[in-house]
Amino acid sequence: MAGIWIFAENREQTLELLNAGRNLAQDFKAKVVTFALNVHLAEEYINHGSDEVLLLPLLGQDQSLESYVPVIAEVARQEDPDVFFIGGTQRGREIAARVAARLNTGLCGGCTGYKVDQKNKLLLMNRMILGGAAVQTVVCTTRPQMAVIPPRTFEQAPLMEGRQGKVIELPAAQPSAVKVINRTPKVQESVDLTEAKIIVSVGRGMEKKEDLSLALELAGVLGGEVGCSRPVAEELHWLPEERYMGISGKKVKPDLYIGLGVSGQIQHITGIRDSKIIFGINRDENAPIFEAADYGIVGDLYEVVPKLIKELKVLLKK
Repeated sequence: MAGIWIFAENREQTLELLNAGRNLAQDFKAKVVTFALNVHLAEEYINHGSDEVLLLPLLGQDQSLESYVPVIAEVARQEDPDVFFIGGTQRGREIAARVAARLNTGLCGGCTGYKVDQKNKLLLMNRMILGGAAVQTVVCTTRPQMAVIPPRTFEQAPLMEGRQGKVIELPAAQPSAVKVINRTPKVQESVDLTEAKIIVSVGRGMEKKEDLSLALELAGVLGGEVGCSRPVAEELHWLPEERYMGISGKKVKPDLYIGLGVSGQIQHITGIRDSKIIFGINRDENAPIFEAADYGIVGDLYEVVPKLIKELKVLLKK
């Protein structure tokens, strides 16, 4: 079967990896093979570019997604794929490591991009290291070449109606010795910033919690969401942890990111570097945020932001 294989725990990430897989399939002159959890998703993946879909068997209520590891590893051992992309959620990273260990192959964690060595048919995979201060290139000379790719690294594959593909049902998974005794949904205190088109971010340059109203008003005028740097959430506790962006927080890709009093340390920039436009406001003209920003204003946020809100209300007629 070989080919470019894709596994992710949800539809959105699968479609993102399908986009990368379709492009890579042209370089390898190989088919794209996707794992699916049900027939409906299998059909959808074919319509978005998958040539074959491996249908995973239903699991019992007391089983977790990790129970698929032996099934995934065994079919990969038999079919010998060229490349295997896995969605980089917390669970996806664990599954990827287990599958790679069973296949005795290499694994690039946190892959943010790649190039193809056409001569040797090898992936030159990039990942951030040293807190985002450097980029490491990883090459796996064993098969399959495996990479864990964070969510939203790629755009979702477009719909291509009328495509034909093959659906292959995989054998049932053996029950795991680890049993799920209860499932409790995690209560989110805020929206998912990774889906926000506009983000107004608060940094240590904001003097007190009450002043968050400035950021909230600016975000409200623009139809955006409020986020923050790590210290604002973890040290000051002004905003919930779901709101901070950075190497250990959310990785976002908004159309517009506005930093209010955000210094722009590399740990934070790593989480926002894929924003289409970065706009920084800071009184320190030497703040690192200006090196990453497309636009910037050197000034006191307490003077700049009210004026910005006023002008935007006129411009947007709010």
